[in-house]
Amino acid sequence: MSNSASLNKVLAISPATLSFDVLAEREKFPILSRKIYNKPLVYLDNGASAQKPKEVLDSIMSAYAETYSNVHRGAHFLSSESTVAFEKARESARRFVNAKKVEEIIFTKGATEAINLVASSLGAEIAAGDEIVISEMEHHSNIVPWHFLRERKGAKLVWAPIDEDGSFNLAAFAKLLTKNTKIVAITHMSNVLGTITPVAEIVRLAHEAGAKVLIDGSQGAVHEIVDVQALDCDFYVCTGHKLYGPSGIGFLYAKYDLLAAMQPYQGGGEMIADVYQDRITYAEPPHRFEAGTPPIVEAIGLGVALDYMMALDRAAVAAHESSLLAHVTEEMDKLQGVRIFGRAPGKGALVTFEIAGAHAHDVSTILDRAGIAVRAGTHCAQPLMTRLGLTASARASFALYNTHEEAEIFIQGIRRVKELFA
Repeated sequence: MSNSASLNKVLAISPATLSFDVLAEREKFPILSRKIYNKPLVYLDNGASAQKPKEVLDSIMSAYAETYSNVHRGAHFLSSESTVAFEKARESARRFVNAKKVEEIIFTKGATEAINLVASSLGAEIAAGDEIVISEMEHHSNIVPWHFLRERKGAKLVWAPIDEDGSFNLAAFAKLLTKNTKIVAITHMSNVLGTITPVAEIVRLAHEAGAKVLIDGSQGAVHEIVDVQALDCDFYVCTGHKLYGPSGIGFLYAKYDLLAAMQPYQGGGEMIADVYQDRITYAEPPHRFEAGTPPIVEAIGLGVALDYMMALDRAAVAAHESSLLAHVTEEMDKLQGVRIFGRAPGKGALVTFEIAGAHAHDVSTILDRAGIAVRAGTHCAQPLMTRLGLTASARASFALYNTHEEAEIFIQGIRRVKELFA
């Protein structure tokens, strides 16, 4: 069977059903035309941060050069114009995750701050002995804020296990839920294994136990269509720089009734209604949680990035990314001494791997000299590395603009590493 035929069998699709032109999309990303060490750039570090299309870059320049002003409180033309653009971005974020209303979207510096916001505000409700369930494959951003509650409030962290292939063990998770479970915080997609978790079932089981649920969508929102109303999650976090948008911006979705009851995360301008010498009153959400001058231009850029993504045929993009994953997995499995971590069915488009005899940093350095950008290290997931018996690994993560030609260049690079360490 030919490679293309085997890929179509894996995807159960026909090329005629796809409406996605990867070469046309690549033209929108200026950085992809760069050369590294006189080799065409093959950018496979998208799980860490994705590149930006020209329309996002143009929106950032335009916002600074033509319309920039502080938002919300100004009574002049530029302030009004900037405010409209800023709040338009909030509406784009609402549509991207299908929130019920725009007030359920809080702009943050990224997913990390969004999770810290929730942990800090819910922390007021946490008492000694309360339990917070997280999984073995969480990113540090969805571990450390809950450790703060363990250290400062006496909460207990309960770790949901994964199976040997990296799948989320839903049955084992269900047994961990007790009357003491107050918060469940789980990734939508593992940044190491690519595992897509059964989010809807996780939410249902957690709610039956009386717990609130936060979903870390840092990776999942890139590759999956998110509908927070259908999922019924209490909180969902996204980070802009992985969604083809700027760095320094992300957002938190939260059910409005929860936001209305939560304590502010930070104090300052914008998040208050009135300030007196003896008392203060807080603004209504979302502004209650957006103290100080917000990341105005970054939010505008994020809104454009989300609009860009929503204009694509997301199913066709997902099929393209899955075909890249199938291609690379099939070829890597032919190579002795190459081990892939994470084989969960339906996993996202990344491969974390090791090559016998070669340290992950050596792998990354050799690939870099061939113009191939991958990630090496613990991927901010040290508990998972310990679970896998690793001190480091390499990771290639794919985006909508990657091609099968690049996948082949990557495989050639892996073969070269093997030759050097044979």
